[in-house]
Amino acid sequence: MKDRFLQQTKREYGPNQRLAALAVEAVFFIGILPLALLLLGGLFDQWLGWPKLRLPPVNAIVGALLIATGWGLGIWSVHVQFTLGRGTPVPLMATQRLLICPPYSHCRNPMALGAVVLYLGVSVAAGSPGAALLWLLGAAALLTYIRLVEEQEMVARFGEEYLAYRRRTPFIIPKLRRRG
Repeated sequence: MKDRFLQQTKREYGPNQRLAALAVEAVFFIGILPLALLLLGGLFDQWLGWPKLRLPPVNAIVGALLIATGWGLGIWSVHVQFTLGRGTPVPLMATQRLLICPPYSHCRNPMALGAVVLYLGVSVAAGSPGAALLWLLGAAALLTYIRLVEEQEMVARFGEEYLAYRRRTPFIIPKLRRRG
């Protein structure tokens, strides 16, 4: 099974096929997932009797800044995967080369960082403790999956090149680099 998956990741898809995959992903990650976060978070708030944490206009400003930052980082990451890596975030349409240029030179998982920041922004904008709880659980699950599954797949695909990259590049939190 693992060998079959690795063989599948070597297949290169054309731009139209990759765009179609990205369109499907966009509906889920930009539409369905934030809506589910808001709806389920609101249900948790009601069920547990948690009050909304609204501090107008703080929720709107901080939430919008987080959403915009996460969105920008996610779009930048996908653009680099699509153009330079000739792949997509879809594991079966994986990048064809190891990406070590920005934003991937700042942290190994800038798209995951972008998603975590974006969904935190949705939770903050909504002022929902339930959505924040779901965000925390989702972020923990995502980062655990990346550590346990995706990183092993990267080692299998790229070997020592990935291991060297992993040694010098932080997992999720970018390092503040000293200049000069």
